[in-house]
Amino acid sequence: MRRKNRVLAYILVSVGAVVGGLMFAAGGFAIRTNSSGTPSTWSEATTLPPSTTVESTQAPPPTTAAPPAFTQHGEGTFRRASGNGRRIGTGRLLRYRVEVERGLEQEPAEVAQLVDSILADQRSWAASGQWAFQRSATGPVDFIVKLTSPDTVDRICGSYGLDTEGEASCRGQENVVINVKRWVLAIPAYHGDVDMYRHLVINHEVGHFLGKGHETCPGKGRPAPVMQQQIYGMGGCVPNGWPYPQGRKK
Repeated sequence: MRRKNRVLAYILVSVGAVVGGLMFAAGGFAIRTNSSGTPSTWSEATTLPPSTTVESTQAPPPTTAAPPAFTQHGEGTFRRASGNGRRIGTGRLLRYRVEVERGLEQEPAEVAQLVDSILADQRSWAASGQWAFQRSATGPVDFIVKLTSPDTVDRICGSYGLDTEGEASCRGQENVVINVKRWVLAIPAYHGDVDMYRHLVINHEVGHFLGKGHETCPGKGRPAPVMQQQIYGMGGCVPNGWPYPQGRKK
């Protein structure tokens, strides 16, 4: 009887150790392994057995939001924004069209509305009094604003001898080609302010169509010229997306 009692006691102790181990596991301590490499306790990062339920009062760790997605390779054909815009400005009239590559998430109507508002702003090119702008969905136009995937930007701009490396935008002849990657992510100097960057990229590439060349930063802390290649560095200037940041030219 004494031997049987010792055996029974040994079994009870062993079972208690196993149960205690599971209870210890529920506390969320780090994994420990025995000599065979098998986990002997379960951490919060380890999958618990299906029968084990853990209630925690701790707040979940903060999550880092993924950057917005963009389409790397579109279909190579375009959807045209419908309707006509109002005339903007008092100078020489330039008609334009807005198109979005098929396969991109952006809608032509939304892109056209934003392009219209940028060119109509009192800080944009119409402020000089030299040019007027009007969007037209039909008939001949002077230039075409095209929102395209990085691969298509490289193809179109490459046909004009320009190397955009999947990153930059360009202007070639009547095509004002906007890279959707930059349209969605902006550039590091703009700290995620995509609206301000969109002002820049439209005014910069339309500026090329108007015959404007590249400029450099005029001095540390000053607004970067809209024709500065800000994607390649600010040179000490601060971000600026307008040709006339102070408003209409006198």
